Amino acid sequence: MDRLVHEPARLAILTALSSCRSATFLFLEALTGMTKGNLSGHLSRLEKAELLVIEKRFRGKVPLTEVHLTDRGRETVARHWAQLDKLRKATRHWRPPIDTGMLSFD
Repeated sequence: MDRLVHEPARLAILTALSSCRSATFLFLEALTGMTKGNLSGHLSRLEKAELLVIEKRFRGKVPLTEVHLTDRGRETVARHWAQLDKLRKATRHWRPPIDTGMLSFD
């Protein structure tokens, strides 16, 4: 697992962005419930890893920050969810050996 992506806040950001072309900072803030500073820090780490791009501009006189995934970011988040799904499927059918004494289910 990629620890940069697997961290819950960053996984939430990447997952949200993977379902759209771009999102505003305010949308991501509302969706994730993070503070501005926390969201900004996570976005900076993801931008530094070249998983997303942050674009700052103005809409009229109002500042607007838009965020979108890079191709690398889309591939990375898709690969991460595929790994989690593979793990989930593998554990669904796993059964412990009968007399190991290692696990207890009561």
